[in-house]
Amino acid sequence: MACTVCGSDLHTLAGRRAAPAPSILGHEAVGIEVATGRRVTWSIMACCGECDRCRRGMEQKCERLFKYGHAAHTGAPSGGLSELIVLRPGTTVLEVPEGLADEVVCPANCATATVAACLRVAGPVRGRTVLVQGAGLLGLTAAAMASAAGAAAVHVVDPDGERRALAGQFGATAAEAEGAPAVDIAFEFSGRSTAMPALRVGGVWVLAGAVFSVPPVAIDPEAMVRGLWRMEGVHNYRPEDLGAALRFLDGAGRRFPFAALAPRSFALAEVNEALEYAAAARPVRVMIRP
Repeated sequence: MACTVCGSDLHTLAGRRAAPAPSILGHEAVGIEVATGRRVTWSIMACCGECDRCRRGMEQKCERLFKYGHAAHTGAPSGGLSELIVLRPGTTVLEVPEGLADEVVCPANCATATVAACLRVAGPVRGRTVLVQGAGLLGLTAAAMASAAGAAAVHVVDPDGERRALAGQFGATAAEAEGAPAVDIAFEFSGRSTAMPALRVGGVWVLAGAVFSVPPVAIDPEAMVRGLWRMEGVHNYRPEDLGAALRFLDGAGRRFPFAALAPRSFALAEVNEALEYAAAARPVRVMIRP
């Protein structure tokens, strides 16, 4: 039914992310299940459920992992920029709650579920001070989720003034171009951090934005030991995180203007124009429909 253009699609086209060719891009999609007529979304990956990594709760790192929109095209369409997609065994498929717009649902199986995974590994948010580094869709979603979960304060840092203005609509209590006070939980979604954020005792830094090569960040081991700090890396998500993402969008997420983040739609036949627009104008999301 619809597919939004993710930043990873643009990284692939720009050569910053390795990908096979030919392939069908697109993974933030929603569709109609042919056999049942249900409107569904599905996990970004199919996993075997049997290998050591799957048994240890790292299904997104399955030894036989298949990723939609990132795999070589071998006959059966497997990317969202297509009128038809064939889902493989080992894919989590969930019915979409009524009343959620395609613009809101499409990113659920990528950005929203990834943020749900980040909050899961960060631990309880209620009453904590939170920092969000980067105000793209991941960062805006994290601000909204943290706010909805009862965070005492949500600080968003992004150099883009328009993105900072958006952050206020998604639960941020403060938005700055740089810098932030010491916090309990920090989420890194920009992929551009040059230093570890200031953490309070027992603080945690969750990194999910560095999905291509970036300069290393210095860590003070003594400060980490004395501060009881944690660092967690999150890449994609576990199957249950997709369910958490949909529950958020169908609940507290309805009060945030997620649909407005994909203000322009293109037909599938205009996909090249859509991708050029996404790369040049840098909207949060662009929608593509059959």
